[in-house]
Amino acid sequence: MQNSLNLEGVEQQPLKEYTERAYLDYSMYVILDRALPQIGDGLKPVQRRIIYAMSELGLSASSKPKKSARTVGDVIGKFHPHGDAACYEAMVLMAQEFSYRYPLVIGQGNWGSTDDPKSFAAMRYTESRLAPYTKSLLQELGQGTVDWVPNFDGTLKEPVVLPARLPNLLLNGTTGIAVGMSTDVPPHNLNEVASALVHLIANPKATTAQLMKHIQGPDFPTGGELVSPPSDIREIYETGSGTLRLRAAYKMEGSDIVITSLPYQISGAKVQEQIATQMRNKKLPQVDDLRDESDHEEPTRIVISKKRGVDVDRLMSHLFSTTSLERTLRVNMNVIGLDGRPRMFTLVDVLKEWLKFRKETVTRRLSHRLQIVQDRLHILDGLLVAYLDIDEVIRIIREEDEPKPVLMKRFKLTDIQAEAILNLRLRNLAKLEEMKIRGEQDELNEERDLLEKTLRSAARMKTLIKKEILEDADSYGDERRTEIVEREAAQAFDETQLVASEPVTVVLSQAGYARAAKGHEIDPATLNYRSGDGYLAAAQGRSNQLAMFIDSTGRVYSVIAGTLPSARGQGEPLSSRFKPPDGAAFCGAMIGEADQKYLLASDAGYGFIATLEDLVSRNKAGKAVLRVPPGGTAVVPPVVPKDTECLIAAVSSIGRLLLFEMEELPELAKGKGNKLINIPGPKYKSGEEKMVAATVVPEEGNLEVHTATRKMTIKWNDLDDYYGDRALRGSLLPKGWRKVERLAGTE
Repeated sequence: MQNSLNLEGVEQQPLKEYTERAYLDYSMYVILDRALPQIGDGLKPVQRRIIYAMSELGLSASSKPKKSARTVGDVIGKFHPHGDAACYEAMVLMAQEFSYRYPLVIGQGNWGSTDDPKSFAAMRYTESRLAPYTKSLLQELGQGTVDWVPNFDGTLKEPVVLPARLPNLLLNGTTGIAVGMSTDVPPHNLNEVASALVHLIANPKATTAQLMKHIQGPDFPTGGELVSPPSDIREIYETGSGTLRLRAAYKMEGSDIVITSLPYQISGAKVQEQIATQMRNKKLPQVDDLRDESDHEEPTRIVISKKRGVDVDRLMSHLFSTTSLERTLRVNMNVIGLDGRPRMFTLVDVLKEWLKFRKETVTRRLSHRLQIVQDRLHILDGLLVAYLDIDEVIRIIREEDEPKPVLMKRFKLTDIQAEAILNLRLRNLAKLEEMKIRGEQDELNEERDLLEKTLRSAARMKTLIKKEILEDADSYGDERRTEIVEREAAQAFDETQLVASEPVTVVLSQAGYARAAKGHEIDPATLNYRSGDGYLAAAQGRSNQLAMFIDSTGRVYSVIAGTLPSARGQGEPLSSRFKPPDGAAFCGAMIGEADQKYLLASDAGYGFIATLEDLVSRNKAGKAVLRVPPGGTAVVPPVVPKDTECLIAAVSSIGRLLLFEMEELPELAKGKGNKLINIPGPKYKSGEEKMVAATVVPEEGNLEVHTATRKMTIKWNDLDDYYGDRALRGSLLPKGWRKVERLAGTE
């Protein structure tokens, strides 16, 4: 028999409600007690507890440091019951000069490096103490300025927030990821923030634009350049979110480029590896050498030796675009306000909210001090009464069993005053003591009047806050490290700029194999070809230019000539680089400057003049340029010489040759073109007559006619026999020369 479960006295609720509440409770815990900073001191709970614990250990800036393990032990044992590794890492972060604009901890030992921030030594090896700057956070802690709450086990008290005399949130910034929200506040320069606060105190209705005359923008510990436009920075300050662009700073030393500072949180080793990888892959021919000359005096000194004649600005623009020498940084000023709720803050909101916190802190400090002064004056009044009749006081104390009530009744004293009299030491009964009491009264009365005037006067309060801000700025402020310069967007080199410029001859075989031979003196017909393959076309240009290939369907494909295999081999099939249509064959090669012109034509006898810049295609499928009729094919495209009069020569498959003026052909970006030579209908049973080749003959030049085995040169003066108008039939070549394979115009 099964025992029934007794649920008496057990709270029951639906699983949906329980899980929803549990998740929300966890979310709020992460947001408020772990990941997001409080606007007052700009610290997360773990950071606040570390600083407070160190102050309790007496680890001030002027004291001798202690083992970090001692500090971490106090933090997790008294205030922060979490992992020691996470606590120590938070402590290390506050000590790294490259992570915090104004470090809160001074460390001795290995505390990490910019190349590897997490390479710090274990806490049993390092020592630490508080930095001088933390005095601005802790100075007023014992002056009634903040609320105190029990620690996790209720045995100790810890401050809810530190009474910061400066807006540490803006000065050091912070990052954090909570549940459903995150924060990314960049660091700023203390002098600039202090100046903005002073302006805001005097002008409570100041706008973002007015405050930006004081705060130019974020100021990062590693320096570098902030290259975002001022409009972008202003938008971030007006909305509380956005992105910033940071760049490394560099200078020229002779012909060398020396990188002197890196963007925030960027590793120099990572940058060097990125540049070296490009050099190994021959993607950076402009650079000769890369050296790391960083040392203690110059923590960042990366030297780039460039080749002679290289444009420095262009090279650096490429490196900014392709390496971590430039990065974007997200800004998201999501912070816990004074009301205990997280929200997005603008620059004006942050400064106003902090000034509100500061005013409340100063008010509590002054009120606390005023109470102490008043209490002391009250005691001094009682002591003075006693001194004026000291003999009677002594008599009462000697003779009465309970002297306190008798003293209170006889001299009209309060309990506190009577207790103070009874606690007097005999040495304090000297005659000069009365003068000391009156002197102390005068000083305390003067201080009390000043405190009361300040608390009653808004103007005096503003003046005091302003004075203290400027004093701290003078003590801890420094020069701006991150230069704000508006720059154009970085742009990487295109492929043509990543290859050395050398003369090459691009050779295409009949089977569609391509290669690049160094120089222009080579005879491509004499190269070694695969069995059953042979020479088809060649084009002369430079290795950093785009080599273009046209297939039988009229599509054009582009590739950097320098990336083609050497002519020592037999080339590689273009079909492995591109994706031509099924059944298409490569028919010709082109190369040259962007304004170089070529004659494109199909075997149907139609063609036009095209400029290379109109033919460029980054697509593996190529670009449709020449319209070829079904069943037809493109012919080898000849180059059009620059700045000279030319004739167009076209020959048909039966040996009819026609020459006409080049001006009769149009210049097009794509299309079918005009008729070059008249090709009639079916002529033979074996097939149709077609145009087999076309070329361009410069003025006073010659025409070479190539058959499978022979070559004939027709002099300029003899070309008249074949000259005519465009689209005519042309004249027959001599017998034995009518099986033409290609034509070539020579100067």
